[in-house]
Amino acid sequence: MRSMLLAGCIAGLLLAGCRQAGPGPAMQTPATGASNAILPPLDDGAQDPPPSRVPGPEAVWNGPLEHCRTGTGAVDACLADAMRAGDASAAAIAVSERLRGRGEAGHVSAWEERDGVGVATIGYPFRANTNHGTWLVDSRGRPTDVDSLAESALSVPSIEAFRTSHPDARAFAPAEFVERQALPEGGVRFIYATPLRTCHACETLGHLKVAYDFDSSREFAGQQVLGIE
Repeated sequence: MRSMLLAGCIAGLLLAGCRQAGPGPAMQTPATGASNAILPPLDDGAQDPPPSRVPGPEAVWNGPLEHCRTGTGAVDACLADAMRAGDASAAAIAVSERLRGRGEAGHVSAWEERDGVGVATIGYPFRANTNHGTWLVDSRGRPTDVDSLAESALSVPSIEAFRTSHPDARAFAPAEFVERQALPEGGVRFIYATPLRTCHACETLGHLKVAYDFDSSREFAGQQVLGIE
C-alpha cells in the first residue's frame, strides 16, 4: 500500500514524511532565468509503515459530513467517525489518520494518474478557505504534498529578493499544475505554481514555481524551486 507542498506561508513545513532521493545528473534539468534550489530531505517525524501509504483509487472517500459542521465536537474526530460509519476503506482511513496526526482534518477526495504518477486530491472540508490540496504519489506509494515547502527555499536568491520587496507576502494554497516536462532517461517533471499575496483576497504579486521530478520507474527523485514569476 502507498504512504503519504506551500500551506500557510513560504516558510511553512508540512511535508508528510516523504523521503527524497536527490536527483542524479540525468535528472537535473535547469530552469531558464531562475536561481534553483534543490530541497533537502524532509521528515515530519511520521513513520512510513504500509498502512499509511497511498495505494490509489481505493483511498478515495466522499461521504456526508454536514453533521460534523453543525456539531459541538472536534471535527477531526467527527470525520474519523463518519468515515468508519460510511464504509471508508482501510486505506482511506489510514490517510485521514495521517492527516489528523499533522493537525489536519482531511481525506482523499479524488484520484487520477498522470504519466504513471498518482495525483491525489486532498479534501479539507472544514477549512474556511482552501478546501483542497494535491499530493503526488510515486510508484512506491510515497506522497509529496505540493502545498508544502522547506524553509531552505528561502535561501533561493529570487525568493529572497521578492521577500525583501514584499515582506508581508505569503503563499496561498492550493498550488496549480502548470506543465509536464520530459526528463532524460524516461523521467518526468511536473511543475506547480502557487500565488503569493499579502491576504487571501489581495492582488497576486507573483507565483512561486516548484518542480517535482520522478525517474523512469516513477519513484520520486526530488523537488526543485524554480523561482518566482
